[in-house]
Amino acid sequence: MFGKYTARAMGKISADRTQAAVELTRSTARRGRHVCHAGQHDLVMVVTFPDVPSAIKASVALSRQTGIAFTTAPAITVEEFDEMMEQG
Repeated sequence: MFGKYTARAMGKISADRTQAAVELTRSTARRGRHVCHAGQHDLVMVVTFPDVPSAIKASVALSRQTGIAFTTAPAITVEEFDEMMEQG
């Protein structure tokens, strides 16, 4: 998931908001809850959800809660990719 600060979100940066977002993500994700500040994206979150609808639901919920504009992008490990390519 990629997050971009909006004007509204910039004015509300706090450790409390971050903690609330982490808790929301933990309640919906399976594993891999990493949050980083990174380059062209203000935030990058590596999160594993049970399915695409769950990822979209979490993205919208986080945007509503924080004012940060989130987008989701499916990703797989390189090992999963290699396995897929070998299976043809």
